[in-house]
Amino acid sequence: MKGLVIKNTGSWYTVLTDDGQLLDCKVKGNFRIKGIRSTNPVAVGDRVTVNDECWITEIEDRKNYIIRKSINLSKQSHILAANVDQALLIVTVAKPETSTTFIDRFLASAEAYRVPVILIFNKVDLLNDDERNYQQMMVNLYETIGYECRIVSAETGEGIEELRPLLEGKITLLSGNSGVGKSTLINRLIPHANQRTAEISDAHQTGMHTTTFSEMIAVDGFPVNTSVKTPTWLIDTPGIKGFGTFDMEREELTSYFKEIFEFSKQCRFSDCTHTHEPGCAVLKAVEDHYIAQSRYQSYLSMLDDKDENKYREAY
Repeated sequence: MKGLVIKNTGSWYTVLTDDGQLLDCKVKGNFRIKGIRSTNPVAVGDRVTVNDECWITEIEDRKNYIIRKSINLSKQSHILAANVDQALLIVTVAKPETSTTFIDRFLASAEAYRVPVILIFNKVDLLNDDERNYQQMMVNLYETIGYECRIVSAETGEGIEELRPLLEGKITLLSGNSGVGKSTLINRLIPHANQRTAEISDAHQTGMHTTTFSEMIAVDGFPVNTSVKTPTWLIDTPGIKGFGTFDMEREELTSYFKEIFEFSKQCRFSDCTHTHEPGCAVLKAVEDHYIAQSRYQSYLSMLDDKDENKYREAY
């Protein structure tokens, strides 16, 4: 049987078969995908073949995936989801604050695996005037680079209805730090989802993990009738504290920062690392404020990852 992996708990996978069955399946311990050293060889969003004993025996070729370095095993990766049409990165400028380093690392990883990203600035209802001004500066920065941005409040519903047309007929990954309101946002968009939510830790202004596994949620509910229209799916993922780089070469990194890549074409040396070389157009653009200092620092931190080959938290 053919089907779609819609849930992964780490020990078993829920597969929605093409004839509408929901099966709890497993993979054999030696099941690995060639070329990818991953803690989860099968990911939510994978198209798979299942045998009569509910073992996953084959994974179809992926069109893309979002991957991050495993926290505990720095040599391995963790695939957040596969075969997605887009990602919504949920960020907050306060309660808790999402660092620009985290945002930039996610965007670079998405660029590497050809996943379009929309930035969703949540919790606008909690911001004071200074925080609103800072949020608008961030929106201006990322829109100038070429990323679509939306400002919403999952708590009050502000801006939520405008998100629905962006999701229609697509598989959308939701990601972000713990505590940015992913579960609340999903409950706004999909009332039948009943996602658990938690309060922010007062002591550290950080999020409390409420999602412990990845899951695809049908926006229109079950059963999914693919003969009527293209289903709309949201993929909820556990909150991420850091986003280590994985499977990126140093010479490729420039191309994952859109504005840095554009200026790099003017550099004197074709193998310029944009750190110290004479005639570097990127360094000149940073000096002249055509490239934001925060973006350049994120680029340097990812170069540092490649040098030291270790996981780094994005704070």
